[in-house]
Amino acid sequence: MVRKDRIEGKKVTVFGMARSGMAVAKLLKKNGAYVLVTDIRKGEELKPEIDLLTSLNIDLELGSHPPGVVDGKDYLVLSPGVSSDIPILRKAKTAGIPVFSEIEVAFWLCPAQIAGITGSNGKTTTSTLLGEILKKENRECRVAGNIGVPFSSVVEQVSTSGIIILELSSFQLENIEEFKPKVAALLNVSPDHLDRYPDVDSYAEAKLKVFQNQSPADFAILNMDDDGSREASKRCKAQTIFFSTERELEKGSFVKDGKLVLRLNGKTEVISDVQKIGIKGPHNLSNAACACSVASALGIAKESMGEALRSFTGVEHRLEEVKIVSGVRFINDSKATNVKSVWYALESIPEPILLIAGGRDKGGDFTQLREKAKEKVKRLILIGEAREKIDEALGDLVQSVRADDLKQAVRKAYQMASPGECVLLSPGCASFDMFENYEHRGRVFKSAVRELNSSGEK
Repeated sequence: MVRKDRIEGKKVTVFGMARSGMAVAKLLKKNGAYVLVTDIRKGEELKPEIDLLTSLNIDLELGSHPPGVVDGKDYLVLSPGVSSDIPILRKAKTAGIPVFSEIEVAFWLCPAQIAGITGSNGKTTTSTLLGEILKKENRECRVAGNIGVPFSSVVEQVSTSGIIILELSSFQLENIEEFKPKVAALLNVSPDHLDRYPDVDSYAEAKLKVFQNQSPADFAILNMDDDGSREASKRCKAQTIFFSTERELEKGSFVKDGKLVLRLNGKTEVISDVQKIGIKGPHNLSNAACACSVASALGIAKESMGEALRSFTGVEHRLEEVKIVSGVRFINDSKATNVKSVWYALESIPEPILLIAGGRDKGGDFTQLREKAKEKVKRLILIGEAREKIDEALGDLVQSVRADDLKQAVRKAYQMASPGECVLLSPGCASFDMFENYEHRGRVFKSAVRELNSSGEK
């Protein structure tokens, strides 16, 4: 049920002027709220955002968060990048002022069904693949959320018969109250964002909020092969459907005899031969199985699932082949911002690897890569703030070199690589020490690769 009454006439402060903050500020203003936007940044870096908000008669407070940004407000709304733990927000909560995430506010205005996808790894690929499945079925849908398209920017563009697929981060789920997906999937849980959360349990708790408002009329999609996802079933009130690549299931999607199959109501149907699925690697097979279980809960035909699985080859910045130069394959995996993602990338590439890694550390344990690095990595090229930490974790196993920037790292990797080897950008870190975001990092990598001499001379 659409709840405009939660917005019209309300006094609201939005914290953060990134994409989600800007989108929710516009949504609130359009629906009758009195909106103030605050950001600790100021000046030229925010000029386009300032110009837009000013044109909409939205008030601004830049450079700091003084007490006035919360005094007298009905509630506060956070962009995902703003921590709930900053002092002014702690004081606001103590004073009884509600603090909501951007997805909570957008949910109040959402007439469509929601399929929410969360997990430490695989969210973007699974969400995008699910969107492709729905398109094959000719269903009205939009893919939004943590994927880079704010929920607030699309919520009013989908009808009551449509479906919004949301990629959901732990940050977005921290401050929900009523948000409830019709179908919610938890891909996996592995250590991530430990620069923001005190421990893995706190991080996992944020993920599990995706299920908290579901009822027996809803569906929870869980990974039988992942301890954290499987254990979540004990807390779910919704109907559970599992997926697996390692075992046969009584209900859900799984791999059997080289085929991805779906079993529901005692009936087993083949979706696709595993070898014909467009996205490669064991982790992507798990993502495909998850997407099919979600699609089954939404009533999608297996034929649409199979068509999409065979035609979809992946998303930009996730194991994206850029170019082969003088026999050396270059792969952009800039979206690998945690250690487990790097592990998956190493597992997926058959050639000897020259690994470009580093960036802003998120509290990851790079020693978890030791066995895989010893097996697969020929050289390490390290960049960014975390290069010392990664070298300490892996440098005794693999020869490492340092680079001042990503372009230099690409050149050094190319110089050291031989035909039949792979240069892989899989940073295992956030990008914010050197780039605007992981997309910017990936674009810089691809540009540097395309500048290499394709004649074979080094």
